[in-house]
Amino acid sequence: MRFRPNRNGINKLMRLDGSGAAVRRAADRIAASAGDGFRTDSALGRRRWRAAVIGNYLKHRDAEGTRTKLLRGLDGGEG
Repeated sequence: MRFRPNRNGINKLMRLDGSGAAVRRAADRIAASAGDGFRTDSALGRRRWRAAVIGNYLKHRDAEGTRTKLLRGLDGGEG
């Protein structure tokens, strides 16, 4: 017997409100773990929910420090 995933079912799951809530929670955990100055944004795309953690680049020189904090905060998104 060969496993064949139900692609239509998977696509429906990826668009559910519950999936969006899980994606937002993960993004919020990453932003919180990275520290102050980060915000999140999420939206339902054509195929699935997406979220982003966005740094607050107040000055041009802050970009590298913000990236470093964000990379350190990625472990906070697990769980």
